[in-house]
Amino acid sequence: MAKVTADQLGTEPIGQLLVKQAVPASIGILVMSLNVLVDSIFVGNWIGSIAIAAINVVLPVSFFIGALGMAIGIGGSSIISRALGSEDKEKALRTFGNQITLTLLVTTVMVSLGLYFVDGLIPTFGGKGAIFEPAKIYYIIVVCGVPFLALCMMGNTVIRAEGKPKFAMIAMIIPSIGNLVMDYFFIYVFDWGMAGAAWATTIGYVLCFAYVLYFFISKNSELKVAWHHFRLQSHIIKEIGSLGFVTLSRQAVVSVIYLLMNNILFDLGGEAMVAVYAIIGRMLMFALFPVFGVTQGFLPIAGYNYGAGKFARVKESIFTAIKYAALVATLVFVGLMVFPAEIASLFLSNKPEMSDFELATNAFVLEHAPWAMRLVFAATPIIALQLIGAAYFQAIGKAIPALLLTLTRQGFFFIPLILILPNYMGELGVWIAFPISDILATLVTGFYLLREVKRDLDR
Repeated sequence: MAKVTADQLGTEPIGQLLVKQAVPASIGILVMSLNVLVDSIFVGNWIGSIAIAAINVVLPVSFFIGALGMAIGIGGSSIISRALGSEDKEKALRTFGNQITLTLLVTTVMVSLGLYFVDGLIPTFGGKGAIFEPAKIYYIIVVCGVPFLALCMMGNTVIRAEGKPKFAMIAMIIPSIGNLVMDYFFIYVFDWGMAGAAWATTIGYVLCFAYVLYFFISKNSELKVAWHHFRLQSHIIKEIGSLGFVTLSRQAVVSVIYLLMNNILFDLGGEAMVAVYAIIGRMLMFALFPVFGVTQGFLPIAGYNYGAGKFARVKESIFTAIKYAALVATLVFVGLMVFPAEIASLFLSNKPEMSDFELATNAFVLEHAPWAMRLVFAATPIIALQLIGAAYFQAIGKAIPALLLTLTRQGFFFIPLILILPNYMGELGVWIAFPISDILATLVTGFYLLREVKRDLDR
């Protein structure tokens, strides 16, 4: 894949440029998603379905802390893309330095709080009954490595803002491969169980951090910060915060959803129902990787060209990104509708030494997961407009519309639906909340995006 420099974001044909940006992003997200997927398959087959449920309980806490880095990264990268587009390199450097300092401060505080309140957090997020002990083992080890994850997420968005998607892709691939290799040794060979799964994940974060650090201190990066760039500046923090708050709010809502879903499903069907959701959650991370890749590729293109005042290119990038993302989303939809049972069966195995409880849990999961998967992904072909629309407002620095549109699906529609529908429809009500919220959020996003394009870009 050809190297993309920052100035090429404003000159190359949009379709060609989007492919150059989106393919590496998609590959990186694919590998990270495969990491989560295969990690869950290893855990399910080598430890058990309760272990999958335990990881599902821990993910929202660790991902939220890690998402602080992503929020700071995306908020700052929007500033960096526009600064590079307007040839203000000093502002880009000051922003990057502030991102590093802010990420270190915030994640250190959050990790300390997360460890202090561990015994209360795990049950709150659904770690009850047989799930509690394995979840606590996994949580303590993984949370200690989350600051490295946060720095990786922050650095990765900055690498992409520089127009270096191949390096961003490699940064996403390294921890995934490292995690899977360590999984084999720590879980299968050394038989360390949940602790082995946790150490494998943590080592993957450290490997990613090492590569991101190498990128920025080598000749590959255009952003060479000096010590004075690390000094926090209130106006930069405010701008990073206003834009990054969109990403952080989205992840906060995701964490709330995990909390609600784990507890609602535990009440409906115990540990086995939480394990069903754990498999669905892995597929939500994995299956949509190409759509997220197009979205990630779209962000620096839109931000750079908006900063450069090239509004026709911004408009073209919006509709090209929606077209590409819708195509791949439809392909994903077909695969999930045709092979849900085969996908669910990958996560489980019935070993001779399993207890009756574990065997019964596996049988329940294999019965319920396929039809749940079909319902959850029923509206997948239309989500491209929703994702690209919300990303556009973030790319151009309009934080409030970006925040509201980002929260539309999960916050304004999905959470109320899962609080109401299960009371009348039981398990079915949980799963149909997904496509209903997708449809409603897409309609709202489409309306606001079209209005914005007509008002600001048709000139």
